[in-house]
This record gives sequence, C-alpha cells and structure tokens, in this order.
Amino acid sequence: MPERAGASTEASAVYLRLKALFAGTSSRSRRTSPRKEDTAASRPFGSGRDPHDIGDVMDALASQLGWTSALAQSELLERWRELAGEETAKHAVPDQISDGVLVVRCESTAWATQLRMMRSELLVRIAERFPDADIQSIRFQGPDAPSWKRGPRSIPGRGPRDTYG
Repeated sequence: MPERAGASTEASAVYLRLKALFAGTSSRSRRTSPRKEDTAASRPFGSGRDPHDIGDVMDALASQLGWTSALAQSELLERWRELAGEETAKHAVPDQISDGVLVVRCESTAWATQLRMMRSELLVRIAERFPDADIQSIRFQGPDAPSWKRGPRSIPGRGPRDTYG
C-alpha cells in the first residue's frame, strides 16, 4: 500500500504542476487578433442581406463557372421539337454539338436534303432563341449505311449510291 500512496502523491503533484501552468486562460478562449467591428453585412438585418431569386442566383453561378454555353446547348437539344417543328422533328434528331457545329441525324437522305435547304432558316431560329449556344453551322447526316468499299468481292467503281433512304 505504501507504494500506491507514493504513486498517488506523485501523480497528484504532476497534476497540480500542470494545472498551475495552464490555469490562466484556456486556448479556446484566448484571442490572437483584436475583435473586428461589426459591418453592415454582418448584422442580421443589414443592407445586402435580403433574399435573392433562385433563378438570379443560378444564372450568376452558371456564368461565374462558365456553364452558359453548355447549358444553352443542352437546352437547344432538349427543345429541338419546338425549334424545328413537329413534322421535321419526327424525321430528324439532333445528335451532338461539337466546335459550334450542330450535327442532325436524318431518317433518310431525302430529309437530309430538305433540311440542308432550310439550314439558314434554322440557324436564324437558333441564333434568336439560343444566342449563348454559339452554333455557327448545322450538318445534316443521312442514315448509317454499310460500307461497300471493303471485302473479298469489292471492286473499284461507283457502286450503289442512294440505296438506303
């Protein structure tokens, strides 16, 4: 038992010494810099603290992050039916946008030809409704067809031209 009493007194001596060292102020309550004055923006009812419309906040965020062009392009792809018309949208679907070129996949080569003639009208509509999309031109593609250029029985020449569409 005497050993425990000595250990107890030694532990209490260490505790009392550390308590005396750190007894002044705790590290949490000590301030390292002087307290800043309250500004109008930090007060609960100060000016500039009014709520903003979510649309305005999202527009500001999109422009700050550089998303306006990508968002306008995705909106253009989403609203193709309104832009091109019901009948045209049944036969032509926008495929992708790359480097300012809108690629439209057509149901047949006849539809691709018709839409090539309407290209300038569609570009004007796109520029009016989606100016941030940055579309300079439209490329209309016919349906995918197998290639007749390769294989064991292929010969050079014109071959079949418009057999699909």
